Amino acid sequence: MVVDCHRRTTCRLCTSSDLEEVLSLHPTPPANAFVTADLVGSEQALFPLDVFFCQTCGHVQLLDVVNPKVLFENYVYVSGTSPVFVKHFEDYANDVVNRYQPPKGSLVFDIGSNDGTLLSFFRKAGQTVLGIDPAKDIAKDATDRGIETYCDFFTPDLAKVIKQKHGPAHIITANNVFAHADDLAGIVTGIRHLLAPDGVFVFEVSYLVDVFEKTLFDTIYHEHVAYHSVKPLQAFFASQGLELISAERIDSHGGSLRGVVQLASGRHRLQSSVSNLIALESALGLDRSDTLQAFGDKIDTIKSQLTDLLHRLKAEGKSIAGFGAPAKATTLMYHFGIGPDLIDFIVDDSPLKQNLYAPGLHIPVLPSQAIYDNKPDAVVILAWNFAEPIMANHQKYCENGGLFIVPLPTVSIHDHIGDG
Repeated sequence: MVVDCHRRTTCRLCTSSDLEEVLSLHPTPPANAFVTADLVGSEQALFPLDVFFCQTCGHVQLLDVVNPKVLFENYVYVSGTSPVFVKHFEDYANDVVNRYQPPKGSLVFDIGSNDGTLLSFFRKAGQTVLGIDPAKDIAKDATDRGIETYCDFFTPDLAKVIKQKHGPAHIITANNVFAHADDLAGIVTGIRHLLAPDGVFVFEVSYLVDVFEKTLFDTIYHEHVAYHSVKPLQAFFASQGLELISAERIDSHGGSLRGVVQLASGRHRLQSSVSNLIALESALGLDRSDTLQAFGDKIDTIKSQLTDLLHRLKAEGKSIAGFGAPAKATTLMYHFGIGPDLIDFIVDDSPLKQNLYAPGLHIPVLPSQAIYDNKPDAVVILAWNFAEPIMANHQKYCENGGLFIVPLPTVSIHDHIGDG
């Protein structure tokens, strides 16, 4: 029998057992566990969302680990449906190639490559590309479109197979997946084996500084078992025979960290950005558990503001829809108690989510045309990190008398573009 969830007892970066709970969010189903119409009304398992701080190295993490097969084999998120992310990945690939000058035609390997959007830009820059992703349908589609993709989880053993078949990788990437793995040491062992002597590993993760400063608590869900900051990562990579040489803040997902890593004693120079961000984290108190415990109070304030607004609109007889069905919406809706009594339907631009029902709450997910067909009085932008392009693309909805509500980083109401 497959166990869907287990609780670990040690820090996944330094293996210390000196762990303190700093935040407890409402349990949820897996954040991308959308269901078909025949399963509406059936109960979905809820798993704990408790956040812990390692008193030894300062790493912030979930200890309850949902079986990765449950989370990722039937994944429904694809990068290519978001024009914002397509442009982000194009700029990303060009920046990495310009900065680190891999030999023309050398291997770029992407861990958690999804639909191959990032790799397509490395290929356009003249590199050989290879991906790996456990989502069966998405991996097959990427391969069919010419981005060879292993359908599997990345392991040290598989790294040896890939190196033997394809040679070493001059660039290895992992974007919004380096926070997903319980066995980070195993992944890094594989990276160390596969990386060319002068190669780099580049990763993007949600950054704890942004999560804290902007109250982005909804980025906490079961796929994300780690909430990274630079200081614990620097020590972790050093313990694994690697060196963190660059740490840069970027805008994606409301605020992320892009780190660059090389083999210990590699040829690339250590950037001051690493020590600069460590100093920032210390100044914010993110190396102390009491700072993170106070984070819960900020979340409660936003919860009151948003739910008071939605209940008032409902009491006035208004209809409310949601825009976007990202994974983060599951955390926000469960923790804030926003269910089908408040949200009538959700729209999303991804065909993979349309005509399904939201995890656990079973609110229908429809194409975005539904906000014009059904004419809700207000739309809560659950994909708040794309609020500006969503509002710009649907200005007609506001012109027809609709309201957009953006829940994070602060609650704001927009009845025409630029208002709030």
